[in-house]
Amino acid sequence: MSPEQPSKRQQASSLLRQAGAARRLRRAGGAERAAGGARCRYVAVIMDGNGRWARRRHLPIAAGHRAGAKALRRFIEHAIDCELDEVTVYSFSSENWRRPGDEVRALMQLFVEQIESEVPEVQSKGVRVRFVGRRGGVDEALLRRIDAAEAANPAEPRMTMYIAFNYGGRDELVDAARDAAAEALADGVAIDDEALRRHLYAPEMHDPELLIRTSGEERISNFLLWQLAYTELYFTDKLWPDFGPDDLDEALAAYAARARRFGGR
Repeated sequence: MSPEQPSKRQQASSLLRQAGAARRLRRAGGAERAAGGARCRYVAVIMDGNGRWARRRHLPIAAGHRAGAKALRRFIEHAIDCELDEVTVYSFSSENWRRPGDEVRALMQLFVEQIESEVPEVQSKGVRVRFVGRRGGVDEALLRRIDAAEAANPAEPRMTMYIAFNYGGRDELVDAARDAAAEALADGVAIDDEALRRHLYAPEMHDPELLIRTSGEERISNFLLWQLAYTELYFTDKLWPDFGPDDLDEALAAYAARARRFGGR
């Protein structure tokens, strides 16, 4: 190793110093700003690694998903402390139906439990919850729970949590294009960026500024294909159940060090 190259220990120490600085800035009354000048407000997360976490501990896959649900609770609580405005989490993709039947049933049961217990808890902290994804093929009883949960949202939320359930980025674009074309035929409006955005599952959602993916995988897996056009990507080897507040701090610190030019100079 040449003298100019930092060791892994030095690199780790640097990351920890950045994370500590991020926490100090928040205690002082604001989140850190990116090199380009914008505070990170909108974060998307691909919560990957529940199955590997369980297998490494010789536990059922369902135990990994339950550990992942606890990690999500910690994540949202810290996201509130970090003063994030929006968090979008990839809960269940349209491709996840292909998983073994026992795992899908366990996930559906956990999803129901989360809606009945965890969603009211985060709503009591001022979090607006919004579900995005196709509703076709989803159990009617579950859809009623989803509708009831959204109806109970706080009137003046401090943060919005989008839950991507039965979601696929290509599905969203196909659905939006079909609805935009129907609108154009009926009303004679042009199909442009804004017309397509109006027909996304959550048109009010801001484009995420930062995407976090855990477990060492480095792809976006059909998640928010329209919205991630200029998003900063952050990948970590940490499995999702082990992802904690310090890890979110490190991701936000990494974002703060980047310059966002959106194609300019």
